[in-house]
Amino acid sequence: MAWRMAWRKLSLIAAAAQNAAAQTDYSQFVNPFIGSEGPIAGYAYGGGDIFVGGAVPYGVVKLGIDTWEDRVNIATLNGGYTPKGTVTGVSMMHESGTGGCAKYGVISQMPLASVASPVNILNDTTYWRKRVGTDEATVGYFHTDLEDGIGISLAGARHAGIMKYDFPAGGEQHVLVDVSHFLPDPPGGFCQQYYVDGSISISDDGKNYTGHGTYAGGFNLGAPYTLYFCGEFDTAPVEAKAFTGVNTTRIVTGSPPEPTFGGKSAEAGSEGFRVGALFSFRATPSSKASVLSSKVGISFISKEKACMFKDTEIPSWDQQETIKAAQDEWNKDIFSTIQVDTGPEANRTLLTLLYSSLYFMHLMPSDRSGENPLWESDEPSWDDFYCIWDTFRNTFSLSHLIQPHAYESQIRGLIDIWRHQGYMPDGRSGNDNGLTQGGSNADNVLADAYVKGLRGDIDWQDGYAAMAKDAEVSTNGSNKEGRGALDDWLTYGYLTTNSERSISRTVEYSANDFALSQVAKGEKPEDVEKYLKRSAGWQLLWNPDVPSVNTTPVFKGFLTPKSANGTFESVGYNPATCDVCSWPSITYEGTPFEYSFVIPHDVETLIGLMGGSDSFESRLDYIFLPNTSQTNLGANGVGITSIMNIGNEPDFATPYLYNYINKQWKSVNQSRALGNQYFRNAPFGVPGNSDSGALNSWLIWQMLGMYPVVTQPVYLLGSPWFSDINMTVNGNTLRITANGLGTDSYFVQSVKINGESWDKNWFEHDSPGQRLMVDGGTIEFELGSEPVEWEKGDVPPSPGRVGLNGTGGYRV
Repeated sequence: MAWRMAWRKLSLIAAAAQNAAAQTDYSQFVNPFIGSEGPIAGYAYGGGDIFVGGAVPYGVVKLGIDTWEDRVNIATLNGGYTPKGTVTGVSMMHESGTGGCAKYGVISQMPLASVASPVNILNDTTYWRKRVGTDEATVGYFHTDLEDGIGISLAGARHAGIMKYDFPAGGEQHVLVDVSHFLPDPPGGFCQQYYVDGSISISDDGKNYTGHGTYAGGFNLGAPYTLYFCGEFDTAPVEAKAFTGVNTTRIVTGSPPEPTFGGKSAEAGSEGFRVGALFSFRATPSSKASVLSSKVGISFISKEKACMFKDTEIPSWDQQETIKAAQDEWNKDIFSTIQVDTGPEANRTLLTLLYSSLYFMHLMPSDRSGENPLWESDEPSWDDFYCIWDTFRNTFSLSHLIQPHAYESQIRGLIDIWRHQGYMPDGRSGNDNGLTQGGSNADNVLADAYVKGLRGDIDWQDGYAAMAKDAEVSTNGSNKEGRGALDDWLTYGYLTTNSERSISRTVEYSANDFALSQVAKGEKPEDVEKYLKRSAGWQLLWNPDVPSVNTTPVFKGFLTPKSANGTFESVGYNPATCDVCSWPSITYEGTPFEYSFVIPHDVETLIGLMGGSDSFESRLDYIFLPNTSQTNLGANGVGITSIMNIGNEPDFATPYLYNYINKQWKSVNQSRALGNQYFRNAPFGVPGNSDSGALNSWLIWQMLGMYPVVTQPVYLLGSPWFSDINMTVNGNTLRITANGLGTDSYFVQSVKINGESWDKNWFEHDSPGQRLMVDGGTIEFELGSEPVEWEKGDVPPSPGRVGLNGTGGYRV
C-alpha cells in the first residue's frame, strides 16, 4: 500500500512537471556557440567543430554560413561555421561536431553588394566577405553582418530554410546561387568533396528557381548523390540570369575564366560545367535600407518535393514564425524530456550546459524517411551517422530512454541499409556508407537495444543477420563498412601487425562479437558460445611482461602489438604512445595505455590481468594525473595533459571503472572533475570535436548521475548535478533526487531505488522489482562532502568473462 501511495504521488508530481514543461521555454538556456572555438582565440581548431545555424531536431536542413579560415593549417570547416572565418556562402546542409574532412555545404546563396570587377563569380575568393560585429544565435536562428553592410538572418525547418538579407540603403542588391558550391578542405586532403553535375531553371518573373546538384567525396569518400532544390524570393528581381562556367576548383590561382550568362536556365552538360544564377534587385532610395527574403526547399527525390517542402514547412514570409516553430519543436520533443528547476534560484550555468548538450545531441543523425532515392521501402530512412564509432558509446543509450520512437526508427533504418546495400554503416553520409574507424559498431547499437528488451517493429532476425555478416564476411581490407581486418580476426583471433590499428580494432572486434553473443541468445542460441569465445580475442594481445615507460610507479601488463607468428613486438614498445594515433597507427584516437582499460564486457578478467583490485586502482588513479600524457593527439587532445583523455570516445567509460572495485566515490570524483574542468558555457566549451553530440551526451549522463554500459542492461551510478530531475523514460517518468547536494557535497552516502535501500553501485534496465528504465520510478541519492564506501553489494557484472587456458584456447 505504501508503494502504491508513493507511486500515486510520483504520478501527480510527473503530471505537474509535464504541465510546467509545456509552459517553459527551455530553448532560452541553449548557447548554440558552445564548442564553436578551440583554445586559440578566434579559431575552431581543437574545439567542437559544431554547426551554428537554423535547424530542427534530426533535420535534413541545417541552414548556416560557410566560412574559410585565413590560417588553413588550423582550419576546421566541418560544420561550416568558424569564429571569424570569411563568409563564402549560405548553404542548406551541414554536419555538426564531426572531425575529419568536410561534408556538404551545398545548395547555397550569397548576398552581394556589388558584382562589378574585381568580382568574378567563378573566382569565389573575389566575393568572400569578412564579418563585423558579433554573431547572434538562438535555437532555430542565426544572424551575422558582413563588412559590406549586408545583414544575414537564417531560420531552418526540416527540409527547408528561410533567409533574410538586410541590404544597406542606396546600394546594389544581388543574390548569387552557385550550384557548384560546397565546403572545401584545405588543399591536399585525401577526402576532398567535388561537384559533379548541376542544373538551374528560373521562372519568367525571376522570383522562383529550381534545379539539382550532384556532389561526391568528403569524409566518407562517398559516391555521388543528387540533391534537388526549389527557391523563391519575396520580391521579383529586376534581372535574373543563369550562368555556366568551367569547373575549376573552388580555391583558384592565376586568372580564372569568366562566367557565361544567358537565358533562364543552365545545365552542366557533358563538360561538367559549373552552373548557377545571379538575381539582381532594385536599389532602394539612399535613405532606406532594403530587406529581401528567400525560401529554399531541398529534396533527394525531386524538384517538386523540394517545392512542396518549401511551401508547407515555411508557409509565411515572417521569419519569426519559422523560428518559433523550431523552438516549439525543440521544447516539446527534446528539452522537456529532462526537466529540472529553472526558477530564479537555479544555477544558470548548469541549465545552459544541460539544455545546450541536449540540443547538440539531437542535430544528428538526419531523419530522411520518405526521402530515400536509392530503394523503395516501408522502413524509416536515416543518414548522417557520422560516426557510430563515437555515438554508440552513450548517445544511442540515452536516445533509447528519451527518444524511443526516433531510436527504434534509427535501428530499423540501419537494418534496412544492410538489406539493400549489404552492410550496416559505421559511418554514413550523403546516402553512402563509410568510413569505419574501428569495429562494426552498429552491432553494439543493435545489441544494446536488444538486451534492454526493445522489440517493437524491428525485424530482429534480419538485425541478427546484419550483425552476423559483419562478423563473418570480409570486406578485404576496406574501411568503407564491415570489418576491414576480418581475415586476421578469423585466422588468429586477434589483429596482427600486418593490419592497421591492430590493437584498437582487436579491442573493438572483441566487443562487437560480445554484442553478437547477446543477441544470439534470443535469435540463434547455437551461436552464443562461438561469439562469446571470440569476444576474448583482446586477451591474445595482452602481454603480462610489458612495462610502462617513463611512469612512476611502473605498471606491468598491457595490450601489445603481435605478429602473425604469435610473437609480441615489444622491443622499444611504449604503451603510452601511438605515433599519430590515427588510421595507420596501432591504435586510433587513443594510446594502448588507454585501450587497455576499454574492455566493458569483461572488467573482471581485466582487473585480474592488471594484478588485482589494488593494482588496478593504482593504475586507474595514475592515468588521471596531469602531465602524464606522452603523446600528441592534435585537435583531439588540445589542453589535456593526462593519459585519460575525455575528448576521445574510447575513454568515455573509464572514469566509472572504480565501480567495479566498489569504490564508487572515486568514479564520482574523477568524472565530476572532468566535467567541471573541460565542459564550460563558453565558445571553447568542449574538449575536442563533439562528434555528432557524443561529448554532449557524456555530460548529460554525468548530470543525471549514471552511465550506461553498452551492450549490457546495466547503468553505473554516479552523482547527479541537480537536486531534482524528472526524466522521460519510455514515456514514463524517472525522478532522480539528490538530498544534500552542494558545491562540495556530491559524494554518495546512500541510495534508495523505488523507496527501498540499495547497496549496489549499479542497477539494471528492466530488473524485477525495479523496471526503472521501463516503467519509471525513483532514485534517491543522499549526498555528503566526505567520500564513503557505501556500496556493499556485488560489483557490476562481467558477462563476457572468458578465460584463456594454457594452450591459448578459451574456457567459458
